Formats: sequence, C-alpha cells, structure tokens
Amino acid sequence: MAYNIELADRVRERLSQISGLEITEKKMFSGLSFLVNDKMCINISHDNLMCRYHPDLEEEVSEKKGFLPMIMKGKQLNGYCYVEPAGFQKPVDFEYWIKICLDYNPIAKASKKK
Repeated sequence: MAYNIELADRVRERLSQISGLEITEKKMFSGLSFLVNDKMCINISHDNLMCRYHPDLEEEVSEKKGFLPMIMKGKQLNGYCYVEPAGFQKPVDFEYWIKICLDYNPIAKASKKK
C-alpha cells in the first residue's frame, strides 16, 4: 500500500485547520483515505489525490489540469477522480480540490457499516 507521505501530511495539515470536522484516516483504495464525519472525502493513492465531489461538477473538474477519470469495472465513476501532482502543486489548485471534496461531504452518502 504505497502512497506519498508528504502529500498525506499536506492534506492532514489542511484538514486540521478546519474546526468541527471529525477526521479519521483509513487505509483503502490502495492508499490512505481521509474520512470526514465518517464519509470518504479525499484519498492519497501513490502520488495522486483521489477526490470525491458532487457529480454535477464532472464537466468542470474534467477540464482541470491533472484530472484523471476514476474507472472501476470498466465504467467511469462520476463524482470521483484522480488528480496527478501537476494538478495540485500550486496552493490555489490544491485548495480547489480540498474545497470541492469538503463541500460535497455533508450530502455524500456514508458507506454501510459492517
């Protein structure tokens, strides 16, 4: 399970600056996932971010630098994507991805508890 530790620290630091969030870290999706209020919000997979955002933003995010669609079982999952490092190196770009993930979190469905 390889993921970029520096990127994980960057996400951890940014999320810790926001009051009122319950943040849990969990190894999943071949990386490290940040669950916000018991819902998967953002993930570090190798050197990429994996973002969960409102599916209505699909067209907008697909035009962003570094965007890679998330494909599972041969199908693109709207509302999820990978972002290559070139797409979040600048602070303003990093903040964009964090914001869309956090904006969607309150209305996102939580995974079923086992």
